[in-house]
Amino acid sequence: MTDRPLISRVHLDIGALLLAAVLAAWLLWRPELIQGLPFGLRLPLVALGVWALGAAFARPLVEEAGMYRLEALVKAPWSQVALWGFALLLIGRAWSL
Repeated sequence: MTDRPLISRVHLDIGALLLAAVLAAWLLWRPELIQGLPFGLRLPLVALGVWALGAAFARPLVEEAGMYRLEALVKAPWSQVALWGFALLLIGRAWSL
């Protein structure tokens, strides 16, 4: 019997990539989730979304290319927190509409 964790880092990376893909498709389908906000709220939400989705999509690529500085940024724990935070903000926004 091996002592492997139930959820490995690879599973978390795949989950983050799938979540980013779903969020990107959802924003293409329902852009009013962000467009309906005032500019003061929209700009930080767009910046958070660009970082969160970009980091999730870039993670497999930077590992392959060996970009070590970028790899440290996209693998940082706060990068995952940003992705899940962005998802929760969008879910809350959709719920309020």
